[in-house]
Amino acid sequence: MTPDPWFPYRRFRGQARARLFCFSYAGGGASLYRAWQDVVPALIEVVAVQLPGRENRFGEPPLADMATLVDHVVAALRPHLTLPFACFGHSMGALLAYELAHELRRLRLPGPTHLVVSGHEAPHIIDHQDDMHALPDDRFVARLAALNGTPPEILRQPELLELVLPLLRADFRAHETYAYRHRPALECPITAFGGRADPDVSHDALAAWQRHTHGAFALRTFPGDHFFIRSSEISIVAALNPILQTLDSARATPALGPAPISEP
Repeated sequence: MTPDPWFPYRRFRGQARARLFCFSYAGGGASLYRAWQDVVPALIEVVAVQLPGRENRFGEPPLADMATLVDHVVAALRPHLTLPFACFGHSMGALLAYELAHELRRLRLPGPTHLVVSGHEAPHIIDHQDDMHALPDDRFVARLAALNGTPPEILRQPELLELVLPLLRADFRAHETYAYRHRPALECPITAFGGRADPDVSHDALAAWQRHTHGAFALRTFPGDHFFIRSSEISIVAALNPILQTLDSARATPALGPAPISEP
């Protein structure tokens, strides 16, 4: 079977009772979650989503608009919504997972039974004063270095940097041009994860996610800065496991009745 480019590290589990769809940060790829399948409950299938322009999809043009990203992800995931599922996203991936949940509801497709948003403030308080994606190369690279998310060996090698800059600019553009729309809160529970030393995402900004669910809300913090998803990976998966253990007895959230109407 030819691997689906959207899910390059997927390991099919015939006995799976639920799935975890994972979305990476700006410039990141699905390999971030490659090892998770070995440490989650046995009946959970981890499906790391690979967006165009990175890793195995490096030859494809990246998508620089959040709405377009969501449309493409919905099309890719649609055949795989046959089991209960949760969504996990870090940084830009958290925003993508949130918008995905709303779009699935609008289309009256099965939605996540749990949404885990990591390293990102609640969408209604995003401040778009910074257009990093439009900076000249030297200033853009300096900002990347300050964020501590791009491997230093890439920043030090002009040839490598030239290859990855279009992807990074596209991802930052998708994030920085995102426009929040007020809609009825989601029905599924939301859990927010944050880094205790993250200079950009405060505890209050994480707590503000509670506004976006009619279900239960929880907030967990971990040692590390904005990229605590790497430094605290073991602790993150341990915190996810109790959530995942509830999925195999759940049903994917159906979109019954008329689709919600967006409020102005």
